Amino acid sequence: MPDRLEQLQKLLEAEPGDVDLLYMIALEHAKAGHPAEAIAWLDKVITQDPHYHYAYYQKAQHLCRQFRTQEAKAVLDEGLKLAAADGNEKARSELAQLRQTIV
Repeated sequence: MPDRLEQLQKLLEAEPGDVDLLYMIALEHAKAGHPAEAIAWLDKVITQDPHYHYAYYQKAQHLCRQFRTQEAKAVLDEGLKLAAADGNEKARSELAQLRQTIV
């Protein structure tokens, strides 16, 4: 039986423009303990849909875990600008909370 990551990648082959599948693949890589791959997939999400706010949140978390705090701050700042411009208060609030935890 194929694992979840394999299933998602097959679905992505059929629907290459599905940004939700890109995001789910990123989360599967993160769950498997592959932060570099997770970040790379989150970059694909952001490239395909810059307004996918939670990709910024997830990417910043993984960057922080790798002690790349300046990059994480920049990612969150960009996500905050977009969430505010889009009027997405929930995403803006969550991004802001994470941003405040980074010293």
